[in-house]
Amino acid sequence: MPESRLSPFRYRSLRNGAVLAAAVGIVALGASSGVAVADDSVPSRIATVADAPGLPGLPPLPPLPALPPLGILPPPPPPVYENNLDGWIRQSLDVMRVHNIPGSYESIHRNIMRESGGNPRAINTWDSNAAKGTPSKGLLQVIDPTFNAYHVDGTPFDIWDPVANITAACNYAAHRYGSIDNVNGPY
Repeated sequence: MPESRLSPFRYRSLRNGAVLAAAVGIVALGASSGVAVADDSVPSRIATVADAPGLPGLPPLPPLPALPPLGILPPPPPPVYENNLDGWIRQSLDVMRVHNIPGSYESIHRNIMRESGGNPRAINTWDSNAAKGTPSKGLLQVIDPTFNAYHVDGTPFDIWDPVANITAACNYAAHRYGSIDNVNGPY
């Protein structure tokens, strides 16, 4: 029967009835879901489906890896530093933080540029230390006795190692001047 021939009352009744039927269907669906959850047979039916063999011709899926206990995450991977002046300074700052040695990137960089121009193999063969047989070496021009006294664990015991050189020099500056941040000239 075409819609135009229905009376307005009957048309509204059909429309309201359809809405009512849809609402009743949703409630019934929710109620049946609630009953299914409370039904003891549901987990066994789910397990039966999950335990079913794979599709023909496809290998079974590998087991999932074990999850860590809730709230415990694996440690983050160690940082990766570039093998250049920026990376050496950043790695040294991380070692310094562990050992509570003060210093900033800017001050370390400024002192390196003044002392060695950024050359980790720089050596001073002409100053008073060199005249005494202990030339200044490396990025921050450290002499051997100072390096030996202020070497910081966690870095190689090698004055030519850029990170060890920076860290030992900053440790020395912290003990002598309060921080490498307070060093604005030869030290």
